[in-house]
Amino acid sequence: MSKIQPFHLAIPVHDLEAARTFYGDLLGCPEGRSSDQWIDFNFFGHQFVAHLNSGLSPKELHSNPVDGHAVPVPHFGVVLNWEDWQALADRLKSAGTRFIIDPYIRFKGEAGEQATMFFSDPSGNALEFKSFRDIGQLFAK
Repeated sequence: MSKIQPFHLAIPVHDLEAARTFYGDLLGCPEGRSSDQWIDFNFFGHQFVAHLNSGLSPKELHSNPVDGHAVPVPHFGVVLNWEDWQALADRLKSAGTRFIIDPYIRFKGEAGEQATMFFSDPSGNALEFKSFRDIGQLFAK
C-alpha cells in the first residue's frame, strides 16, 4: 500500500478571525498562507482552506440516524490515534464546546470499537473526529 497523500478541502466561513481562533487556537492547526479572503491550515497533515463568505448564514444541519444519534451530513474530520482523540475531547470539553454528539465510544469491547464526537465550527460546518481502538478495523466489513 502506498503512503497516504494529504487531501485538500476548502470550506466557506462567515468570519476569518473566528475560523483562525477555532482551527488555529482550539484545534491546534498551524496556519500557512493567508489573505484577507482565505486562510490555509495544516489540518492534521492535510491542506485545509477557510474561504471567507461574509454573507454565509448558519447552516441548517441535515442528519441521518446512526446508532441512535442524529449524525450531521455533510461533515468532515480526521481519524486520530486513541490518546490524541482523548486529549482533543478533553480540550474541547474544557473550552465549553457545544457538541452535536458528545464524545463517546461506539461498539465498546467489539470489533470496530471506535471513539467519536461531532461538533460545529463557528460557521456551522460539522466536524467528526474519531479514533479506532485497532486502526486495522478502519475499513473492516
